[in-house]
Amino acid sequence: MAGIHITDIESAINFWRDKSPSPDGVSLPPETRALAAVYALMVFHREVEADEFSFPPKALAAWLAWYDSTPDTPCIAICSTSQGDDTCKGCGRSFGEVQRWIEMRPVEKRQTWRRITIEGSSWRFGRYAERAVETPKSAI
Repeated sequence: MAGIHITDIESAINFWRDKSPSPDGVSLPPETRALAAVYALMVFHREVEADEFSFPPKALAAWLAWYDSTPDTPCIAICSTSQGDDTCKGCGRSFGEVQRWIEMRPVEKRQTWRRITIEGSSWRFGRYAERAVETPKSAI
């Protein structure tokens, strides 16, 4: 089961706070309010992931808008899975993740991004970091 991690919800909240600041310093715009309600429940229940299929529709729409502002793929154009490696030395994705990437749901992609970022062992995080300059999808 794919879940939306609390750190992604925090990032989405911050994205919307920058995009639509509070007009009076107290009230929250609808997108921020929807995400904040989910975030508050997660904190209260000490959960780190929310089920994507039970995510409230307004919060999911706000999360997806944030997701669209993030880089689509961790690829740095050095793919060792094409040479037979089970895990790509360039981006850190498994062979299956590389093959299925275009059909994966946004939540599955974010789970992969989170894992490879935590591991930090692929070349995108060291040797070829200059290739990994992330361009938001909206800028492409």
